[in-house]
Amino acid sequence: MTDTGRFRLPHPLILLLVGVLVAAALTWILPAGEYARRTDPATNRSVVVAGTYHAVPRAPVGPFAAVVSVPRGFADAADVIAVVLLVGGAWVVVDRLGTLARLVAALVSVFKDRGLIAIPVISVVFATMGALENMQEEIIPLVPVLLVLGRGLGIDAVSVVAMSAGAAMIGSVFGPTNPFQAGIAMKLAQLPAGSAAPLRFAMFGIALVLWVAWTMRYASRTRTAMVTAGDTPTTRVSTKDVLIMLLVVSPMAAYVYGSIALGWGFNELSAGFFIAGMIAGLWGGLGLEGTTLAYLEGMQSLLPAAMLVGVARSISVVLTDGHVIDTILQGLAAPLGHTTPAAAAMLMIPAQALVHVVVPSVSGQAVLTMPVFVPLSDLLGVPRHVTVLAYQMGAGLCELLTPTNGALMAVLLAAGVPYQRWVRFAIVGVGIVLVVGVAGMIVGGR
Repeated sequence: MTDTGRFRLPHPLILLLVGVLVAAALTWILPAGEYARRTDPATNRSVVVAGTYHAVPRAPVGPFAAVVSVPRGFADAADVIAVVLLVGGAWVVVDRLGTLARLVAALVSVFKDRGLIAIPVISVVFATMGALENMQEEIIPLVPVLLVLGRGLGIDAVSVVAMSAGAAMIGSVFGPTNPFQAGIAMKLAQLPAGSAAPLRFAMFGIALVLWVAWTMRYASRTRTAMVTAGDTPTTRVSTKDVLIMLLVVSPMAAYVYGSIALGWGFNELSAGFFIAGMIAGLWGGLGLEGTTLAYLEGMQSLLPAAMLVGVARSISVVLTDGHVIDTILQGLAAPLGHTTPAAAAMLMIPAQALVHVVVPSVSGQAVLTMPVFVPLSDLLGVPRHVTVLAYQMGAGLCELLTPTNGALMAVLLAAGVPYQRWVRFAIVGVGIVLVVGVAGMIVGGR
């Protein structure tokens, strides 16, 4: 399945730069407006106040200001860019030690006689991380490692992205414990953390099974010959290899706990991987200079992916400067008040998806849209937990498709997967799991 002879979209960086120009054009076309905002005590975030939308002076973004938004986007996404570079550097250090090659060869040996069983195993791991801490950007520096494993198993790069980033996003959408999607949205809707928990866990399990099944079907149809024993290192994995790997992955385990219990962010994750990578290199015998050079090489290899994250962030910078994000929200929310409760609940899904194209942060979208949609759902008689589910289906599933998701575009770039090729695969999977979300909303609305 190649793209030979077919229309090819431009490089992801060009797509995002076009997105910046389109965003700037919208600031000239759409009327400027804003909602009043207040600090929500439950989330300690600035949220909009429903019913306060009002016109403000127009602030169209000119061509030069649009270009200036690119470095401003880099500044806004500095913590994410640091994660991509510092985590990637740590993995290259492990690769230089030979530890990574030996461990991947061992994994290939374990799974080589078990068909595609590695896909559900790895998918469950990433889906769990998505459900726990909304994992996305953290996957970018892991892509080279996963590609090596994928080649050993005879599966292509699309399958690798699907069982890692794709599974993580499915976990983020349906995971009832995700603090950045379900958690914030339920707090803003004034719902207890365990609201509709049995339904949410059932949806999570069913959606993950269906996504994995779709991934395995694709992988089985595109699978190539597996790497033979002569293609992989024959050196056995040593105790030192295992300890080095545990050292390098330990910051991720600490981050999962820290993000939930201690309010940690990407800076703490970056620092943890930087420390672990340097210790691994020194312990493995690279020396201080060798470790430093390996680390820098790893960071250089991920510069293109990091750049996509910064450019993607600049789109929301432009729309915010032009005061049109709230205008877009108002234009999508207002018509819902003139429909039936069932129709309004379902229409909230595409409305949230459209908002997510211009607001690629799921937590940012929650504080923007939930204070508007929750009072509207109360007025129409739509249960609040159904409104939260609509937000998760619209915003969360859009993450798998929208080119304004910098993390997705960076993963695809690192994996060498053209965007249109990914969309052809993912749009079917999204349609399948969307059925689960709609069914859950119908059951929850009874």
